Amino acid sequence: MLRFISIFIALTLAVPALAAGPEQQKVTTVKPFQQLVEDLKTSVKSHKMLVVTSACASCGAKGRGIIIPGNMVIGVYRNDFAIRMLEADTDAGIEAPIRFYVTENPDKSATLSWRKPSDIFAPYSNAGLTALALELDGIFSVIAADAVK
Repeated sequence: MLRFISIFIALTLAVPALAAGPEQQKVTTVKPFQQLVEDLKTSVKSHKMLVVTSACASCGAKGRGIIIPGNMVIGVYRNDFAIRMLEADTDAGIEAPIRFYVTENPDKSATLSWRKPSDIFAPYSNAGLTALALELDGIFSVIAADAVK
């Protein structure tokens, strides 16, 4: 019984740490939601990356007559980075595209969130992915900075 309690306590303490995952970067702006979405897309393009996916729960809800605060996930990547990623580790393919998340705040301003590529690829412990991720960290930081200014 004592062994069971010890295992239970160890698992209970470990689960929150495992669930936390990579730190999320966040910048709250004074921009309205739709403006931040458009500025993000413009910034992605100006930094020679591509919007390859997008998902908008608030858009889908609106189509059903339900109004919720704006939110959109925008997947960003580029084929040359994809090839380098897959050459380094095909299992890492599940991480692409790397996502930005735009959310509408109660005051109608918007927040831009993302996870640094180096945090996303860190669990793979792969030198090729680490180099790629550090390069992407810089690109994603500049994209975010330009989008929120």
